[in-house]
Amino acid sequence: MTMIRLLIIDDQVIFRAGLAALISLEEDIEVVGEGGNGEEAIALAEKLQPDVILMDIRMPVCDGVKATKEIHKRYPWIRIMVLTTFDEDEYIWQSLQYGALGYILKSTPSQQLAASIRSLGQGFGQLDPAIASKIFAQIDSKKAVSSAQALEVLKYLNPREREILRCIGQGKTNREIALELYITEGTVKNYVTNILNSLNMRDRTQVALWVSQNMET
Repeated sequence: MTMIRLLIIDDQVIFRAGLAALISLEEDIEVVGEGGNGEEAIALAEKLQPDVILMDIRMPVCDGVKATKEIHKRYPWIRIMVLTTFDEDEYIWQSLQYGALGYILKSTPSQQLAASIRSLGQGFGQLDPAIASKIFAQIDSKKAVSSAQALEVLKYLNPREREILRCIGQGKTNREIALELYITEGTVKNYVTNILNSLNMRDRTQVALWVSQNMET
């Protein structure tokens, strides 16, 4: 069993402690550290080298956006997931631009959060469907051009690749896609790699955002 080393960053001490206690119940996730602001996040990322960071957005001293940008620049292999509420759209989009692989609501049940941490630990982006559509308002004209170019590429994807593309847009994991389409996880992984290359996108998070904006899921 592969252990995922998790760092939790949130300025609300009670929330952070409660979250750490719940996540620590998972056999394959180890909470290796906690911090209360972005500066602590940067320092702890250097010291602890976690696999995944749960990063709050609005914090004193240094916010989660700046911390995400700095950590991703220094340690691009560390996967960051933003902890958010409904009123932080602009911050979320900036975090995604600076290297975060996804975001999830603070109200998410612990089991679902643990599943998202596992998925992120494997390098898959995570988007909470409840707030994904709100992020599109932050996409500028340059991104719109990129989307138009990607639509041209979409014409050359085969039917199976389009099916998987829609599944990614629905936030499904490789395992869930494999079960739905009756194919192996390895086959799904190969398709996802081809899709990323075809659309010239960095990760599943970018793909899911693009699908939600440009395709019916």
